[in-house]
Amino acid sequence: MEIIAKIYNDFPTKFAVPRQSGLVDAPSTIVFEKEYRVKEALRGLEGYSHIWLLWSFHDLKRQGWEPTVRPPRLGGNTRMGVFATRSPYRPNPIGLSCVRLLGMSEEGELGTVLHVSGADLMNETPILDIKPYLPYTDAHPEAEAGFAGQVRDYALRVHFPEGLLEKVPEDKRDILTELLSQDPRPGYQRDPDRVYGFSYAGMEVRFQVDGQDLTVTDIQKAGEMYAGV
Repeated sequence: MEIIAKIYNDFPTKFAVPRQSGLVDAPSTIVFEKEYRVKEALRGLEGYSHIWLLWSFHDLKRQGWEPTVRPPRLGGNTRMGVFATRSPYRPNPIGLSCVRLLGMSEEGELGTVLHVSGADLMNETPILDIKPYLPYTDAHPEAEAGFAGQVRDYALRVHFPEGLLEKVPEDKRDILTELLSQDPRPGYQRDPDRVYGFSYAGMEVRFQVDGQDLTVTDIQKAGEMYAGV
């Protein structure tokens, strides 16, 4: 398959990337590869509010696949069949995400770029295809969610010590709070004394979790996430 585009956002690593699309309203930009910077290929896309992204799990630390995996939302200790999950360790490491199309803009030599929100992809993830989301066929409100539906309302209470949230740019505060409420820890790690950390939007964020309460312990500036967009 050919890579047609890459996505750019504030998630330089897998840690803290939303576990599913649409959970966090974080913005991203999609830039097409030179061969696919053809404006006519996007004709009509502006009429859709949402699009499907088919993409590649390009940053896997191990190769191959297993017939069963441990979903994070089941605590990381219960195994389920790989085809009953959205685990990246699959025979073909392809991801599928529905995102909201915010708009399109002309960016000089980059051509037409797409502005989206709600993506669960890390920065520079390769995109294999883009398709419009059709609510009359793609939406099934009556569908059963299997074991994933049992934990869909899971969320932590997020606490910022006085003055710490002010270190975060104002337009990033709600997004960061949403990310933390989704519990970015690996499913098998539940040590209340451990300090976890991740990079987001040029910041290094540190936190601890005790039960249902997440407390941010430190926020510092980090290096530039990406360049060229």
